[in-house]
Amino acid sequence: MKVIISGSTGFTGTRLIDFFRNLGWNFTPLSRKSFEMEDNEFLSRFIEGSDVVINLAGAPVIKRWTAAYKEEIYWSRVSTARKLSQAIIKAKQGPSVFISASAIGIYDSVQEHTEQVNYLSDDFLGKVCRDWEAEVLAAKDSTRAIILRTGIVLANNGGAMKTLEAPFKAGLGGTIGKGEQSMSWIHIRDLMEIYKFVLEHQEISGILNAVAPVPTTNEHFTKTFAKVLNKPASLRIPEFALKLKFGEGAQVLINGQRVLPERLLMNGFTFAFPTIEKALLNLYKLGF
Repeated sequence: MKVIISGSTGFTGTRLIDFFRNLGWNFTPLSRKSFEMEDNEFLSRFIEGSDVVINLAGAPVIKRWTAAYKEEIYWSRVSTARKLSQAIIKAKQGPSVFISASAIGIYDSVQEHTEQVNYLSDDFLGKVCRDWEAEVLAAKDSTRAIILRTGIVLANNGGAMKTLEAPFKAGLGGTIGKGEQSMSWIHIRDLMEIYKFVLEHQEISGILNAVAPVPTTNEHFTKTFAKVLNKPASLRIPEFALKLKFGEGAQVLINGQRVLPERLLMNGFTFAFPTIEKALLNLYKLGF
């Protein structure tokens, strides 16, 4: 099995490679220099003869957003998806499946969202996700195109939890603002199994929400995490403090989306960690 993967050195990419290598898969990682190749060279070297293409490329969003960094957030996703998609379209013997990450930031922070609901966000991240997904779906007549709109990924050795662990373990955890914002998340192990599931089920294509079936709120997450660690978490982090640090990028932490994995459930996927309690207990009491 020849698997081409972008974003291979990122948080999800490194874990995905470890997960599938244990199943005997061979990966060819794409670097930034790979995407600078002429289209024909890129096509012949990577896409022709490949079985699976996985796209995880994208600059981190939890960072201070300057005008220049917003450009990087946008083009690191849209241009890489376009390069892959166009190569797949032109390939004589291209991959049977093209899987791309997206984000639940495409949804607004008001409604409850399944894949059938079209209450999309009109802010910057909403536009990034819409354009990102459009590039992927351009290849849907040439391959089985799948988009995984992924929530906050929970793991005890990276990602969002890496930032939160130190203050929470020191008893300095706290809710953001009123803590009422929704939080749709996924345990890293369930996310790996979702990639395996959609690869194995050839009838699945299009958009799926890669989130646990029981969303939480920022306040409930904070209380649960503190309880699992047996630490206090009575602080409240004012929104203005996050805006001072991250600027416009603070919206990633302040806003939230309530998202449900309707299509995964309808297709028979079983979550090992459906609730935030089970997920955090596994990560911080049992270890991943």
